[in-house]
Amino acid sequence: MQTVAHRLLPSDSGAATVSPVRVVDPRGNFMKDVLVPRRRISAAVALAAALAATLVVSVAPAGARNTRATAVGLYCNPVATQGAELFDSLAKLGLAATTARGNIERERSLGQAHAHAPKTANTKPSSSITIPTWMHVVSPDGVVGNVSDKAIRAQLQVFNLAYAGFYGGAATPFRFELAGVTRSVNEAWYLVETQAAEDEMKQTLKQGGADTLNVYINTAGANLGWAYYPSVVGTSFEYLDGIVLDWESMPGTSSRYAGQYDLGHTLTHESGHWLNLAHTFDGGCSAGGDGIDDTPSERTPTSGCPEGKDTCVGKPGLDPIHNYLDYSFDACYSEFTPGQTSRMFDAWSFWRA
Repeated sequence: MQTVAHRLLPSDSGAATVSPVRVVDPRGNFMKDVLVPRRRISAAVALAAALAATLVVSVAPAGARNTRATAVGLYCNPVATQGAELFDSLAKLGLAATTARGNIERERSLGQAHAHAPKTANTKPSSSITIPTWMHVVSPDGVVGNVSDKAIRAQLQVFNLAYAGFYGGAATPFRFELAGVTRSVNEAWYLVETQAAEDEMKQTLKQGGADTLNVYINTAGANLGWAYYPSVVGTSFEYLDGIVLDWESMPGTSSRYAGQYDLGHTLTHESGHWLNLAHTFDGGCSAGGDGIDDTPSERTPTSGCPEGKDTCVGKPGLDPIHNYLDYSFDACYSEFTPGQTSRMFDAWSFWRA
């Protein structure tokens, strides 16, 4: 495991390493407090910025408390093809945020459409798949959000246990191994309120190729996080591939989401998108639903853990509130299904292997 420092920050080991990439200078002394307020940006400002930037891309994302500013932006797809259907890659517009977790916005609605990967001949790999994982910690001042190495290890443990089926459901073949940690001081990257900030952060910090998971740990803007579907791989926007994660959703880092989203499963949820899983409520009660046979149809996202929830009366099964791709509280989550496992393996084989 490597540690890369952009502006050297404290770590558990106390050791500093020389940066192999561009040094990031802090922007003055703008933020000093432990609780950092978000700056608000209006829908008009976000739209103007999006139009001026010409680059705007869509995503599958998660949210933040309503005291955090909600950045409403237009994410259109500059690489969409004409005639693309619902599940074609990068083919839709997204606007604003998806509020489905009480007063918490789970994910940005970034609008990247979901694409099906071809089925593989063998949907049950004979051995596990180890995914190198880089954790990029971003702080505005070297203190706030500068999560410890211990917190990173705890997050990865929860993550791997979920994929191993420890909490229930199917055991997947995927294992996530820490490849390195970077620590940066950059206010704009920490707030990540604009597409320009996301672009610069990822173009500077991203490590590895399509088979490497990059996790960018900051405020996640007004959200808990977001992730791009793997169909971004092979496009001119491949640098966006990865997961943006709210540091306060990691185990033991904060009391902001206590009893709701503080057990580390925001990363589990977002990594499902990274491996091409749609939300269980995508498609609602339609025949196709989320495109996976063993996840019951669900009309609305779940908030909390309402046992017996059934929004598609007459369809087989109750709402899959325990599935990692719903919007339930972390303590409610316990499973991927075999069908989801097969889809993740198909996506891995097609886009990432």
